[in-house]
Amino acid sequence: MQRPTDTLALLKDVANGISGRINYQSREVEGTQGPIETLDRGWGSCRDIAVLCAEAVRTLGFGARIVSGYLYVASSDVIGWTDTGATHAWVEVFVPGAGGIAFDPTNRTIGSANLIAVAAARHITPRLRQ
Repeated sequence: MQRPTDTLALLKDVANGISGRINYQSREVEGTQGPIETLDRGWGSCRDIAVLCAEAVRTLGFGARIVSGYLYVASSDVIGWTDTGATHAWVEVFVPGAGGIAFDPTNRTIGSANLIAVAAARHITPRLRQ
């Protein structure tokens, strides 16, 4: 008899695998890198990492959207943090029975604590590769 997959553990593994392979790098250029470009480069901004994570969980059959907003933390021990109210991007994954759960692969966090959502979208148009 096969044991059911622990959905939350699977999604954590995906997000942590991405953050373990992709380095965060602040980028002021508009738009996002495509997921393949982010993988090829091995680095990306929080929005690039969020796009990659959303596409990864979608291949597993989950609904996901990219969320843009603000990161609020009282300390500076998180990646991508520059000051209280720093703009940030993360992923919200729809988990049947639980609803939308925020995954921040840039900082390896789960849940919406310290994340202030402003907008969400299924797709963000990538910029042309330079």
